[in-house]
Amino acid sequence: MHFLIYTNKLKDLELEFTKSVQAYLQEKGQASTLCVKEFDEATSLSHFTLPEADVMLVLGGDGTVLEAARDAGDRTLPMVGVNLGTLGYLSEIEKKDVFIAIDRILSGDYKKESRMMLEGSIRKKNGKSWVQRALNDMVISRTESIHIVDIRISVNGQFLHEYHADGVIVTTATGSTGYNLSAGGPIVEPTAKLMILTPICPHTLNQRSIVLSPEDEIEISISPRGDIPAPKVEVAADGTSFGRVEPGDKIIIKKAEKTVELIQLGQRSFLEILHQKMKD
Repeated sequence: MHFLIYTNKLKDLELEFTKSVQAYLQEKGQASTLCVKEFDEATSLSHFTLPEADVMLVLGGDGTVLEAARDAGDRTLPMVGVNLGTLGYLSEIEKKDVFIAIDRILSGDYKKESRMMLEGSIRKKNGKSWVQRALNDMVISRTESIHIVDIRISVNGQFLHEYHADGVIVTTATGSTGYNLSAGGPIVEPTAKLMILTPICPHTLNQRSIVLSPEDEIEISISPRGDIPAPKVEVAADGTSFGRVEPGDKIIIKKAEKTVELIQLGQRSFLEILHQKMKD
């Protein structure tokens, strides 16, 4: 079996733990390739294309898993997150249990869980466009301005609502425990196939999230505000900005064709993690 070790160097500065994992795989007679998610002169891996592999071990935290899912491109590469930080929802393996986890993967003692992704595209009024995917969420939010944004939402070509807010979050069930939760959105069991639309600090006495079908297509645009200059608004996929928008541009968000396959070893269920988080 060929393992891809995807490691966050900020969580393993000297790569000591990463190298111990690679050495263990070698002892077991398994091939492995190391990818370091930060430029390092010793490895010269500032930018890379993920090689082919059977399993990806993601060493870091939930944020590292999100980046690994995006870096995997069009491939559905089974991955398991190894937690090198605080308790997370996506990194189910604790550092101390990594060798046990590897043994279980080699023996086939695991399950795979499919997670839905989002595809977001920015379509500029000048005809340019670009696309990005996200496992957690797409966030449209203002930057560098105290003015609220008038955000027009349509679903499947039908006008839904215009929010006067700091922004809006479109999240998967996986991302429901992220920014969506902080903004007052619902917590959803992560394997559910749906999209949640949650306004960020809406200028209203009533704040409600809207749950949509995975087959729906959401169109978002920024409305002009008369003589007031439109606030600068950016679109981020899993926390990484991939473009700015202004009145006349459109953002289209829908279910991505690609899914993410997470290896489940049954160490902690979603409800167990949620219970622990709610106690903290």
